[in-house]
Amino acid sequence: MTNNLSVVVNADAQQVWTMLREPSLVAQWHGWEADDLADEIKQIYFNTDVVEGPDHTSLTVNGGDIFELHPVSGGTEVRITRVALDHDSEWADWDEDITQGWLTFLHQLRFALERHPHGHRRTHFVTLPGKGGPAIEKLGLGDLPPVGEEYSLTLATGEKISGKVWFKSRHQVGLTVHSYAEHGDGLLIVAEQLPIPEKRPDGGSMVIASTYDLGAHTLADIRSSWDNWKAENYGS
Repeated sequence: MTNNLSVVVNADAQQVWTMLREPSLVAQWHGWEADDLADEIKQIYFNTDVVEGPDHTSLTVNGGDIFELHPVSGGTEVRITRVALDHDSEWADWDEDITQGWLTFLHQLRFALERHPHGHRRTHFVTLPGKGGPAIEKLGLGDLPPVGEEYSLTLATGEKISGKVWFKSRHQVGLTVHSYAEHGDGLLIVAEQLPIPEKRPDGGSMVIASTYDLGAHTLADIRSSWDNWKAENYGS
């Protein structure tokens, strides 16, 4: 279980709060592009069960998980406290997936606010079955420098990428990628998914590539490289 669900964002608490309370801004860090993203955001962050703290430093989202904002040296710590697991819930088997998802989204929140506070991201999302082997290793991301240091490598997809290591955890890696943005950089996150008996017995992986202001052809090339690599290594 992942216990450290927090990031320090180089922004004040009001800026972070705004990113949590405007649907169009939540879409810049929660999840990835999908037909049902707007509905998902509404259900999680703007449902009638959602509770805003009176001082705008806490937010209890639908389901009971709590965002807390704490001013610290260097900005604002954003912390998520998971609700106690209900073993009878339909979501019980997916509890660790939800925890890992929050970790991913916290790092996407930090990236959006620090690097592209007024940007509009375009994403490419890839799911991979577990039988093909861990994606982090297959992509060549198993031996990265420490967080904050620069890297330069060629992914197994054939893409040559460079930037800095954004974060690393037990099951995830995040990299800034210069070629994923016209100005500045984009973000690549690769996350391993743990096995779930009878539902996902072999585990799996997911990839979220967040890009900014790229031309249509450049974005299409990035998407094609990921999709072709998936087909070659995991089947269609």
